[in-house]
Amino acid sequence: MGSIYFNCLPNKEIVIQVKKPNQFENIKSKYILEHILDNVKKKKSLEVIKYNKKIKNRLNININDYKEFSEKYSSIEIEIRPRIYMYGKFININDENKKYYHIYFVNNKEEIKRKHIEKNDKIEFIQIIIEHQVKSFDGLFEDCECIESINFKKFFRNDINNMRAMFARCSSLRELNLKNFNTNKVINMFALFAGCSSLRELNLNNFNTNNVTDMGSMFDHCSLIKELNLNNFNTNNVTNMSYMFSGCSSLEELNLNNFNTNNVTDMGGMFFCCSSLKKLYIDNFNTNNVASMYGMFYFCKSLKELNLDNFNTNNVTDMRGMFWECSKELKMKIKARYKNIKEEDIG
Repeated sequence: MGSIYFNCLPNKEIVIQVKKPNQFENIKSKYILEHILDNVKKKKSLEVIKYNKKIKNRLNININDYKEFSEKYSSIEIEIRPRIYMYGKFININDENKKYYHIYFVNNKEEIKRKHIEKNDKIEFIQIIIEHQVKSFDGLFEDCECIESINFKKFFRNDINNMRAMFARCSSLRELNLKNFNTNKVINMFALFAGCSSLRELNLNNFNTNNVTDMGSMFDHCSLIKELNLNNFNTNNVTNMSYMFSGCSSLEELNLNNFNTNNVTDMGGMFFCCSSLKKLYIDNFNTNNVASMYGMFYFCKSLKELNLDNFNTNNVTDMRGMFWECSKELKMKIKARYKNIKEEDIG
């Protein structure tokens, strides 16, 4: 154990206590740098070190090496604001991973162990720090109905691989800041936002979905969202899109012409009960491998036009209820134009 002193910022002396565990023996300088960033909590620390040759030489640091290191080993910081006067569970942590989660209530620097807000608690926000050992966020906030706001303040790492039902049924969630979110390695996004029925907007512009295979029920019953921009979504590896937008009853327009559906096998209920949907762009859909289209457009009662010219239904085994409860105008056009769709499936 030793102390290292750096004058990183004007009139600000930083003292870092450095421990060198075995696993960091060959990367001591990077380990020191990580602790400068984590303990000083200055947003521009990395930039200060990057342009301060004296510090760089002292630590013998290659900034590019550090970037790679920080993505792998840095913790993730989340700030949660609970809904006023609501109590209950605010996070799901299994016993195996409990030691990697550090939870603090506002104005209390002491780490707490509980995952519930109790009746008499007066909590403005909760800070959660998650160490680098955690690779899966499966069901992390699932059914946590007392959360009103979630903000990912720090998210350097790119090795999280599972986000299944991460925010599922967070029914009080009104604000979700994903600006720092990193999804580079995520494979499973099943029901990621399902049941977020109080959420009115969702910015997914920084989402990387290159490795995702499951998007089933991803936005299921996000009933207040009126607009979704998914232009940056890469769906090359997705096989499941069933119930993806089911119950998005406020969605009025959806452009999915950038979607690659070559590997999709299940589109059942994909737009089920999208009752306000007036414009749906799926002109480029490849359905060669799709087996289920069950209830795909069920109760899309505002839809008057739909281009299915590229739809290949040769391998579809279930088309039941595909256009049930849709507008008469749409049904008439489907009957006249697409002879491969059965009368009973049109309804």
